[in-house]
Amino acid sequence: MKSSRRTRATSGSGMPAIELELDLGKSLEENASRYFEGGKKAKKKLGGVLTAIPRTEKRMARLREEKTVEGRKAGPRKRREKEWFEKFHWFKSSDGFLVVGGRDAKSNEGVVKKQMQGTDIYFHADVQGAPHTLVKAGDGSAPETTLKEAAQFAAVFSRAWKNKTAFVDVYSVKPDQVSKKAPAGEALGKGAFMVYGERVWYRKVPMELFVGVEAVGSGYRVVSGPGSAIKKAALYWRKLVQGPETKGAMAKKVKRFFDAKLQGDFVEVDEINGMLPAGEFRAEE
Repeated sequence: MKSSRRTRATSGSGMPAIELELDLGKSLEENASRYFEGGKKAKKKLGGVLTAIPRTEKRMARLREEKTVEGRKAGPRKRREKEWFEKFHWFKSSDGFLVVGGRDAKSNEGVVKKQMQGTDIYFHADVQGAPHTLVKAGDGSAPETTLKEAAQFAAVFSRAWKNKTAFVDVYSVKPDQVSKKAPAGEALGKGAFMVYGERVWYRKVPMELFVGVEAVGSGYRVVSGPGSAIKKAALYWRKLVQGPETKGAMAKKVKRFFDAKLQGDFVEVDEINGMLPAGEFRAEE
């Protein structure tokens, strides 16, 4: 049977006493060796803790930079009040300009008749079945980065994505060049407009879309658009190109990705679905 007893030792310098457990079946040297080995293991563990502290601090700083909001927890979703532009296709450019586009004939009509102002910049892909797209430019101008992003946005949400067209030409004009007045003998249906005058062209715009999730108040919102804009706004994102998967299947796949990153069920499949063009998809890493 192992025999041991505790003994109390003091340094004699006013420091608190240290209580040691000695194995009476071993010599003093063996007891001392046991404590020495234990001390080395504790020192090694302490070194690991000290090494982990800077890594943890960096991780916390990165989370703050990623705009995570303290207190977000998975649970019943709170229905947030949507902004006016969310009924359209939309994104905010990397320069901070709002860009909106129609979803169907009715909203295309509304984009031009109700939302277009004289200081906006109008974009349209050079294909049938393309959304009327506006850059909401306060003084009638916008940086080149925003203009290129708007051109790509107009291309992606046109019928070209569904048709799996690799590149599309897009043009821009001023609002006063867009008219409901048709040529003699012709009629324009809902959502259709004529464009007159000189156009600024953006040739061979590539078909790629980024879909992300951004922090809004105490919740999250799904966003989509050109990569340069979405990477700036979103916490997490996926790049999508034309491919073999249906829109519904891709929306579910993107949701699983966001759920894993956010560690909770914060976004709905329908919300993701609404931010994608008609057609088929493939996600790229």
